[in-house]
Amino acid sequence: MSWIGVILIVVGVYLAFKVVSFLLKVAMWGLVLAGVYWVVAPLVGWPPLTQLFAG
Repeated sequence: MSWIGVILIVVGVYLAFKVVSFLLKVAMWGLVLAGVYWVVAPLVGWPPLTQLFAG
């Protein structure tokens, strides 16, 4: 394998870690927002999450 191949593999692994990190951050924010809604919805009179997704 040439040095160009090694550089491409290293850059590919780096970008893969960046994409996975971004997706995990988005998932964590989704969980945080769902948790905040779950706590705040009864206080403000909004429908609970189960009614929102039940259709």
